[in-house]
Amino acid sequence: MAAPPAAPAAPPHPAAPRLHGASHGLWLAWLLAAVGLVLSLMLWQKLGGMQEQLARQSSDAGTQSVEARTLARQAEEGVRDMAGKVAALDARVAELAAYRAQLDELVHSVTRARDENLAVDLEAALRLAQDQTQLTGSVEPLLAALRTAERRLARSSDPRLAPVGRAVARDLERVKAASLPDAAGLLARLDQLLRQVDVLPAGNDVHPARGAPGAAGTPATTADSWWGRLWQSVRDEAQGLLRVSRVERPEASMMSPEQVFFVRENLKLRLQGARLALLARQYEAARADLSAAASALGTWFDPASRRTQAAATLLQQIQASTRAAELPRVDETLVALGHAVASAGAANGAR
Repeated sequence: MAAPPAAPAAPPHPAAPRLHGASHGLWLAWLLAAVGLVLSLMLWQKLGGMQEQLARQSSDAGTQSVEARTLARQAEEGVRDMAGKVAALDARVAELAAYRAQLDELVHSVTRARDENLAVDLEAALRLAQDQTQLTGSVEPLLAALRTAERRLARSSDPRLAPVGRAVARDLERVKAASLPDAAGLLARLDQLLRQVDVLPAGNDVHPARGAPGAAGTPATTADSWWGRLWQSVRDEAQGLLRVSRVERPEASMMSPEQVFFVRENLKLRLQGARLALLARQYEAARADLSAAASALGTWFDPASRRTQAAATLLQQIQASTRAAELPRVDETLVALGHAVASAGAANGAR
């Protein structure tokens, strides 16, 4: 059986679309309102932050303005102080300018008088250096004075001092070429000789006879049998009991031990006297003491001993090196300075 035909659908209500569109518009309006509210809040917060920043900047600007006014006052006070100091400095500069003018005038007067007094100063300095050289035995004071005179004369423009400069150059070369005894070397040799005095053999020391059995350089023969050795021993002892020799210096051979001690001390005193004379630059007295020491060494000590021969050789070297010191003099320079002083005095008298 066929189904009955379906009833036709009812047509849509015309108010439903209008209600749906109204709801969408309402939601859109609320959304726009919410967005506007959020934007308003954000704008309000931004404005608040800007106001706070402006307030801080205004406060900082006020503080900086106060500091600027303080610094301005301090700068103004500093400017006033500097102005006072500049005024004081200007016055000081004026005073210094006046002092400088006076000093320039004084320097000019001193410069004019320097050349006139230079010859007198150099003469006094050279005479003093020459006396020091004579006292000390060294040419160093004279060399220093001559070099100083050479430098001062080179700076001088006085033509009257030109001969003095040439004389100073010649005396300087002569002093440099002067030869003096080596006092330090001579004293060292004397000290060495003084240390050797106590070990020098005296003239009365007993030595093995030359050619005696057992003496140095004489070979001793040895017997083969026991009686031969006994006989050789007895013979050697008998030969040692008596010895015949030539006595060339009986006064040295007859000395007692006390006399030997005083002989050594006398030799030491002679050497010490020579040492003191060398220190005092009394070369004649030193040569006299050295000659007496050489005579005592050759008289009271064994000349055949190697120690005595070495001491005698050393003493001869000291005597040869001890000579009178010919200390140089600067008479040529002193004469030239005397002429310069005389010419300067004549020029001042003419004025």
